[in-house]
Amino acid sequence: MSVTSAGDFPLTMENLRRVKIIVEDEEKSLPFKDLHPHVAQMRVKEGSKIRNLVGYALSYMASEETGQIIFGAYGQAVTKAITCAEILKRQVGGLHQITKIQYKTLQEEWGQKGPVIKNPVPCITVYKNCPSIYILLSKYPLDPQEDGYQPPENLPTGEIGKRMLELHGSSDSKKRKTNTTCEGEN
Repeated sequence: MSVTSAGDFPLTMENLRRVKIIVEDEEKSLPFKDLHPHVAQMRVKEGSKIRNLVGYALSYMASEETGQIIFGAYGQAVTKAITCAEILKRQVGGLHQITKIQYKTLQEEWGQKGPVIKNPVPCITVYKNCPSIYILLSKYPLDPQEDGYQPPENLPTGEIGKRMLELHGSSDSKKRKTNTTCEGEN
C-alpha cells in the first residue's frame, strides 16, 4: 500500500525507518504514595538482562537502610519487569507488593531511507499507547486497601527452594519412580 508518491519513488513503510522515539509521559510522577526516601527505581527495557537487574536489586535490598524498590517498564519489557519482581520476591522473602498498570504515549518519527530524492516527503509522526507497569516491592508494610496490593508469601526463603525442587522433580525422585515394581509381577 502506497502512502504517497514523490516523483518516481513510491513511499511505502518499507521505504521508511524510525528516526526517533519520544516517551511523552516520561516525566510523570510515580503512581505510589508514601514512598521511602531511599527508594530505587529500576527502569526495565527490552534489552535489559534479567540477571543484571536482579543482581543489582538483591544487593540493594540487602542493605539495612534500604527497603523499597520499584520496577518500571512499558511495551515489550513489561513481562521482563514482572519476572524480575517475582524472582526478587522469592529470593528476599517477606516483601509487600503494589502493582500499578497504566498507558504511556509514545511519539515515533519515521523518515525516508534509501536513495535521496529531489522532493523528500517530510517525516511521518505516529502516536502509540503502550501498556506500562510499575511494581513496588517493600520490606515495610504497605496499605492493604491500596489497589494492586499483594501481601508477602508465608513461606520462608529456604522452603521456597524445596518447593521448587518438588515442582520440577529431583533426579533422586525420578530414580525411585523408575525402580518401583508392582507386587504381582514375576
